[in-house]
Amino acid sequence: MNEQTDFPTNLLAYGCGNMAGSILKGWIRAGADPANFTAFDPHPGGVPDGVKHVSEPPTEPYDMVLLGVKPQMLGDLADQIGKTIKPGTVVISILAGIEIATLDRLFPDAKNVRLMPNLGVALGKSPLGLYSDALTDGEKAAITRWMDATGTAEWIDEEGKMDLVAALAGSGPAYVYRFTDALATAAHKLGLPEDQAARMALATVEGAAALAVQADDDPGALADKVASPGGSTREGMNVLDADDRLVKLLTEVLEAARDRNGELAKMVDA
Repeated sequence: MNEQTDFPTNLLAYGCGNMAGSILKGWIRAGADPANFTAFDPHPGGVPDGVKHVSEPPTEPYDMVLLGVKPQMLGDLADQIGKTIKPGTVVISILAGIEIATLDRLFPDAKNVRLMPNLGVALGKSPLGLYSDALTDGEKAAITRWMDATGTAEWIDEEGKMDLVAALAGSGPAYVYRFTDALATAAHKLGLPEDQAARMALATVEGAAALAVQADDDPGALADKVASPGGSTREGMNVLDADDRLVKLLTEVLEAARDRNGELAKMVDA
């Protein structure tokens, strides 16, 4: 890996579905040359324009390999993937639940990194949780620079927290979508036309998120600023806040997703 380049110049995406394809699109959007990337996937639908697509498993080594296969397939594909790795190849795994110990066992010549993004990478708006115990400070700095082009890179200090990062950053958009849909559904049940309620709920979430990113206050403080004492917003907030019901619900949601990530890791190790 050349620490002086802005983006990887000899990278293979092994599996190029929605997430891996979005990472490549994010880098290309930020100025990377797509000709420097190769994507292996039997189905080319997620491969960005300009990226070399191959439909047969590559056998030559690359400087960097981005793993985008399904976690439960990793064990069966490890021998094929190993042919694309040479001593010092940086392997970046976006496979939920797959631990560094598993990657080290399957790819002992590689410098293995765990990455947990979400689909916001294509827009440069993803949180990116990273963990590795094999990189130099310079290599970490280079990866941070590349990942910051697709969102906000966060190096996690303990690998045990990565399953929780996956539940929050990786799965989080689905929960936001579900909340937005529920907000619209509730407004429809109370009288707004369904399509109108959906448009207004989506615009509300979009505007609130944009304001939160720019604000100096944290989201909790922003909520209290919107909810004036004795006003209508405060009445609704009182329902959300009663008995910490929202925090308790989301704790259960993240816990379930976190634990499933752990189960996926055991399936590969079995």
